[in-house]
Amino acid sequence: MKAKQDKLAGIIQKEISNIIQFELKDPKVGFITITDVRVSGDFSQAKVYVSFLGKEERKEAGMKALERSKGFIRSQLAQRLSIRKTPQLFFFHDNALEQGYKIERIIADIHKQ
Repeated sequence: MKAKQDKLAGIIQKEISNIIQFELKDPKVGFITITDVRVSGDFSQAKVYVSFLGKEERKEAGMKALERSKGFIRSQLAQRLSIRKTPQLFFFHDNALEQGYKIERIIADIHKQ
């Protein structure tokens, strides 16, 4: 069952990226990266983890724009997937990249000393 979840998560990640990049007209979304998608065991929910390029205000505006566009993204996703019910989408900000950069800077500072 886990293999099906992972496969569906990969497909959803690719399709949402395409929808946001080519079909979503909201400029407040900005430059976004879908970092991960996790699908529930019954395939009814999908947690979509995103990261934004830019300052904190840009991230907040991007998350609000995604929340406003959630219905459109889900309807476009439904047209592209060949499953009975399209999962409900939940967007979360993924700050792993920022934490990674912070750790790299700390390590670089330690090596300088």
